[in-house]
Amino acid sequence: MFSQCHFLSHSHSPIPNSSLSPTFRLRAMAPHTTPLQLNRFVEVGNTAADAAGEVIRKYFRKNFDVLHKHDLSPVTIADRSAEEAMVSIILDNFPSHAIYGEENGWRCKEKTADYVWILDPIDGTKSFITGKPVFGTLIALLQNGTPILGIIDQPVLKERWIGISGKRSTLNGQEISTRTCADLSQAYLYTTSPHLFSGDAEEAFIRVRSKVKIPLYGCDCYAYALLSSGFVDLVVESGLKPYDFLALVPVIEGAGGVITDWKGDKLFWEASPLSIATNFNVVAAGDKQIHQQALDSLQWK
Repeated sequence: MFSQCHFLSHSHSPIPNSSLSPTFRLRAMAPHTTPLQLNRFVEVGNTAADAAGEVIRKYFRKNFDVLHKHDLSPVTIADRSAEEAMVSIILDNFPSHAIYGEENGWRCKEKTADYVWILDPIDGTKSFITGKPVFGTLIALLQNGTPILGIIDQPVLKERWIGISGKRSTLNGQEISTRTCADLSQAYLYTTSPHLFSGDAEEAFIRVRSKVKIPLYGCDCYAYALLSSGFVDLVVESGLKPYDFLALVPVIEGAGGVITDWKGDKLFWEASPLSIATNFNVVAAGDKQIHQQALDSLQWK
């Protein structure tokens, strides 16, 4: 029986299990979620991404006010309107589900729910407000804390990456795969900005950056999308919130990649009315060998 919530406001072929990595097999379809249910979740997730994209394109490279939240991060009418558009669609279709959005937090009178949608309407608001189309809308669906669906949508370029438990990830319906890169010295590394690291985290990042072939900057969630499509080898970031990375997990793992915290542990965050969106250090790699080399270089304890 699913938790019932009273809200405050209103396919692709599976990959044979034998071909999946142990990590990916662990993330295969969670118990009690049928293929039919999962297809329905994907359908509604796509509809929500479409709605957010309509809002975001209306404001992209237009004049609008930029406000700043308590942590000094920028927020716009596009962020807030896109989140509300997604919330409305999800609530209409799944009244028993909860929602946790970047802009408005928990949407469910109950304290728990089996299914929780995690929404980031514009991941990369600074890119959005400066007219650079490498931001994205992130949609994750958690079942009992585990991401079973992830969507990365770039609404201006009209590119959509989808990761589904037990299936190969896709870009605009075409299956994708990370690329092989077994040595850190040959890796292309992305991070949003070197200025987002501080203290021990900055020193750890520099240890990795000094060993890669090319360090690159400025892509937010789009860097992880490029990694899942085999164009980038490594992404290292510090201070990400759960809504910044939970949608990335099914996409990257479903493309054959690895995404963990800096200690190599699985990324996990359980949403509730009392949950605080704490900071996480994230490392993603297309090849498990350079993932391990990056962890060894980070030396994070």
